[in-house]
Amino acid sequence: MSAPQRFAGSRILPSGFADDDGAAPAALATALAAYAADPARKAEALAALQASRLLVPVVALLGEVEYDDAGLAHDKSSDMAAVLMQGRDGRLALLAFTGLDPLRAWNPEARPVPVTAQVAAQSALQDQAAAIVLDIAGPATLVIEGEDLLGIASGWTIGRVGDRSAWIRPADA
Repeated sequence: MSAPQRFAGSRILPSGFADDDGAAPAALATALAAYAADPARKAEALAALQASRLLVPVVALLGEVEYDDAGLAHDKSSDMAAVLMQGRDGRLALLAFTGLDPLRAWNPEARPVPVTAQVAAQSALQDQAAAIVLDIAGPATLVIEGEDLLGIASGWTIGRVGDRSAWIRPADA
């Protein structure tokens, strides 16, 4: 038996989350629990979110179906897609999760894709979603929309101005 042939690009590139065990980042879980207890602490939750890894679920979507001689349906093709949810008001939201436990509570068959919060926000905007719904099945749900979604997608910093929170853009933005 001969040795396997090497070819350009045969290495799998690291994801950036090599030591990730799928648990919710501790600082983010703490900040979300504080926000759930006191919605005035949303800026703290957003600040923790900015530095966190999220899991964006992908699910299989049936493409084509073929039928055998007995009339039974079989998958001919399928695609994997991120999950967008449509709210009662018609707006779309990208689902994201802090860890495997909340993702599995929502859908045990979904596949987790680890991304930074910034990449998740950019993906939501690219898919024309108005929001990200974080941990829809709990334990603490956070909806990121409007200026918050744009701020996270742009990599801006959230800060306090008096008694209000505000997104601070770099001078070159």
